[in-house]
Amino acid sequence: MAGLNRETPVPTEIKLHQKSRRVELAFDTGERFELSCEFLRVFTPSAIARGHGPGQEVLQVGQRDVEIVSIEPVGNYAIKPVFSDGHDTGLYSWDLLYTLCLNRDELWQAYLDKLAEQGGSRDPADTPPPAPKSTPKCGPQR
Repeated sequence: MAGLNRETPVPTEIKLHQKSRRVELAFDTGERFELSCEFLRVFTPSAIARGHGPGQEVLQVGQRDVEIVSIEPVGNYAIKPVFSDGHDTGLYSWDLLYTLCLNRDELWQAYLDKLAEQGGSRDPADTPPPAPKSTPKCGPQR
C-alpha cells in the first residue's frame, strides 16, 4: 500500500510542535527532519489537491497560518494529519514523508516559484474564497 517497501525508512518518532507549527520526524536510519504544517498542507497527497491524473493538480494557496490539530496513525504505514482548515483527507505514507523530508528545500522553492508565476499568495487574507462547487444535474434538463 502507498509504495511502502522494505527499503522505505520507517519513522521511529513523530512529534507535533504546535507552537512552532512544525512536525519533527525521526527515521530508523538515524535521520531527523522538521517539516512545517504549511509545507505538509501544501504537499498533501489528497486527490482534492493532486487530482486523479497528471495536469489535474490544484495549487494550494493561503496556507501560511495553517496548523495541524492532530495526527492520526493509519495502520503501520502512514499518518493522517487533521489541519486547522478542515482538510483531513491526505494519507502520508512513510515513503512519501521520507521523500518530502529529503527534498524539502527543492520542493518548497518550486512551490514558491509556481505561486509567484500564478499570482498566488501564502497568506489567507490575500486568497479569494473557493468558488462554489456546482452540483451535477441528473436526468433531463428543462
